[in-house]
Amino acid sequence: MGDKAWRELLDAHDTTVRREIARFRGREVKTLGDGFLAVFDGPARAIRCARAIAEAMEPLGIQIRAGLHTGEVEQSESDVQGIAVHLAARIMSEAAAGQVVVSRRVKDLVAGSDIEFDDAGEHFLKGIEQKWQLFRVRQAN
Repeated sequence: MGDKAWRELLDAHDTTVRREIARFRGREVKTLGDGFLAVFDGPARAIRCARAIAEAMEPLGIQIRAGLHTGEVEQSESDVQGIAVHLAARIMSEAAAGQVVVSRRVKDLVAGSDIEFDDAGEHFLKGIEQKWQLFRVRQAN
């Protein structure tokens, strides 16, 4: 692809992600190479944002994967940390290209919404002792 084309694609990716995070009232915490860590005031917004990012990336030929979890975090001026952040990263690692995967906690919190899920099974997540039930987002209107 070459350095110039790669930089242009990465810039388009980053601009798109930032636009969608803002549209769904999230807050970008930091970038991680070609990934983003963002926080939201509710799990439905986070799910809808992740799906919107995935759809917006299709014309660029990029398939993203996203992992979502909710829980208490420790906040500093420029970062968030804690087990909830660790879990979200591990959940993302279970997602295939083009998928948004969430924990049972996230699924339970959006019960009654128009968000639909497929069972992704129970998984041992690196660094976590017990199995976690995960779900793939099928539809998020």
